[in-house]
Amino acid sequence: MEPDLIRHKLKEFFGYDTFKGDQEEVITHVMSGGDAFVLMPTGGGKSLCYQLPALLMEGTAIVVSPLIALMKNQVDLMRGFDAGAGSVAHFLNSSLSRLQIEEVRSDLLAGRTKLLYVAPESLSKEENVSFLQEVKISFYAIDEAHCISEWGHDFRPEYRNIRDMVNRIGRAPIIALTATATPKVQSDILKNLRIQDAKVFKSSFNRSNLYYEVRDKVEAEKDIIRYIKQNPGKSGIIYCLSRKKVEELAELLCINGISALPYHAGLDAKTRAENQDKFLSEDVDVIVATIAFGMGIDKPDVRFVIHYDIPKSIESYYQETGRAGRDGLEGHCIAYYSYKDVQKLEKFMQGKPVSEQEINKQLLSEVTAYAESSQCRRKLLLNYFGEDYTADNCHCCDNCVHPKEMFDGREEMKLVLQLVESLPEHFKIDHLANVLAGVSNSIIKSYKHDKLKFFGAGAAHSDKFWCTVIHQGLIAHLLAKEIEKYGLIYATEQGRQFLKEPWPLMLVEDRAFSNGTDDEDDEELSAASAAERNGGGAGDPMLLSMLKDLRKNLAKRLKLQPWVIFGDPSLEDMATMYPVTFDELKNCQGVGEGKAHKFGEEFISLIKKYVEENDIIRPDDFVLKSAPN
Repeated sequence: MEPDLIRHKLKEFFGYDTFKGDQEEVITHVMSGGDAFVLMPTGGGKSLCYQLPALLMEGTAIVVSPLIALMKNQVDLMRGFDAGAGSVAHFLNSSLSRLQIEEVRSDLLAGRTKLLYVAPESLSKEENVSFLQEVKISFYAIDEAHCISEWGHDFRPEYRNIRDMVNRIGRAPIIALTATATPKVQSDILKNLRIQDAKVFKSSFNRSNLYYEVRDKVEAEKDIIRYIKQNPGKSGIIYCLSRKKVEELAELLCINGISALPYHAGLDAKTRAENQDKFLSEDVDVIVATIAFGMGIDKPDVRFVIHYDIPKSIESYYQETGRAGRDGLEGHCIAYYSYKDVQKLEKFMQGKPVSEQEINKQLLSEVTAYAESSQCRRKLLLNYFGEDYTADNCHCCDNCVHPKEMFDGREEMKLVLQLVESLPEHFKIDHLANVLAGVSNSIIKSYKHDKLKFFGAGAAHSDKFWCTVIHQGLIAHLLAKEIEKYGLIYATEQGRQFLKEPWPLMLVEDRAFSNGTDDEDDEELSAASAAERNGGGAGDPMLLSMLKDLRKNLAKRLKLQPWVIFGDPSLEDMATMYPVTFDELKNCQGVGEGKAHKFGEEFISLIKKYVEENDIIRPDDFVLKSAPN
């Protein structure tokens, strides 16, 4: 299919003028029959990579998705874009009645359905396999593909059977999509799906509209209440590790006049679904949750994500903070950190198999390093996913807005590299740090590393300091980690060059976490302005507020999520450009043919009335360029 035609369909269906990042390349590749691996951050437009080709190709695309709630949202969204009767997308899972299943099957056989969402468990049911053998499959899209890997933050063993099911139903191109994947996870996905020859598309993981911040966990509850009250009406998620803490914090917020609800696996299914719906429908501002409240949330206008407890891995952290600002507007990510929480998590690991303990320890040490670091948080996060962030200052994280002092770390880095190169085997970061700081333990003794000339060579500094130096060595590509033997450190070619002829190397000392923080109010103001600067701003605030109220009321009437009707960027365009005809409305970001005719009438008449009553002079030339979310 010609590129111009694909772009025309993008505009017609989804209301965007241009593609974002690799989207067009991925779509063209899938439509030409190739397998693909797509690594794209949350909010980067992953879904469009399979939605658009599914609409354009002959047959039905099978989308494997992990959660029922997520499927329903996706199906509602696709039906919103489609001007037809609603058979363009269906889901097939355990929540459907026999009658509903028959309706889905009839639409599939008649060729009316372009996207079928299934859970991996439903895909492996014998009756579904037999039925799908009769359907022309255009391709298979494996969403949240990191679930395949034990190194992924939410491993699902059922995902491992997908390739066998594909072979039984009928081979067609496979596109695996994920928002978080380290090199190890990527290798697991490609191996398990048997698509090692797939074309790999990697988008930047940088979410420029998110402000990252780590705060001391001192009077955290009070701090959270103050923050939410300073941001009235904004939607947010607070993550806690225990169910008990979820309940307590949700109750505390309500007592303090904040509309909040709990969400965790201990609640009955009905309460969980109700609480989630209230949050998605904008009846409550805040949801306090365990990580059970994860991938099913596809709400684009979440403005803050708070981690009351530190997460168990960087993958989880990236995925959970990725719930904020999915519409490209501001998002504030705050994590509260205390070393006591780390010790608590380490305690939880006791009694688990040794291999699992090893994995979890390594993942936790990465989180600790991130929390305690004084380096640019964006740089640290992106490095973890194998990406370089080259800017000296991102202007959108606490360490860049409030930079810490730096020092020339040439000698320190030299010492680390000399130690690594002198050892016949590779070791983890904490082991190397202990050797240099002169900290003896049973492992060090078993390797006789307490007898090395390097043991205690850096005793003027703590093991923590040496961990920091090693982490910065990884970012500077002087050191690297072995993918398969996760966490083992070795010197790169660049590192060996540095050893021969060291060059100036500015390092930053880690933060010392104390009781209380200084200049909290200033930090909050800095954070807010940085996030807004990076995430765009609204047009007419009065009209925007009226449009949001209309959207909410219409959503209630139609029993849809508000963002399924129009996202915040669409409303902000309307509040800037004042469209008063269907053609003008269609030019707003994210408003295609289907949405304009399905939902547009009441919005146009509200804007018309507002323009007349307030003598608004509208922009003469109503042309707005946009890119998909």
